[in-house]
Amino acid sequence: MPLTQLQAELRRRQGNVRRLERQRDRLLAKVQEFDKQILALGGHARGTGRKRPKNESNLAEALHKVLKGKTMGVTEVAQAVQDAGYQTTAENFRTIVNQCLIRHRKLFKKQSRGQYTSI
Repeated sequence: MPLTQLQAELRRRQGNVRRLERQRDRLLAKVQEFDKQILALGGHARGTGRKRPKNESNLAEALHKVLKGKTMGVTEVAQAVQDAGYQTTAENFRTIVNQCLIRHRKLFKKQSRGQYTSI
């Protein structure tokens, strides 16, 4: 590839960077204007976000306690661990529980399809 083509490509890309920077600056100015309007209406300019729940033990330990001496299905154990005080904000908590049961083979044994017990 000739040097002139490389230089032309470099200039083109630098032009794209400048265009994107200007576009970003315009969008940031709009966001600041929205923040001012929200504050004027008594709202908060920035969202607080979602707080992550604090649990005394990790999910595997909590599942191990709940399953000790019992055999349960994934849905049952997911509900039981929450009833025992484990907090989560996950929409797909049952799936997370299933993955945990499969991953921790030293803690859990699969009795039959979808049925697990604690070792």
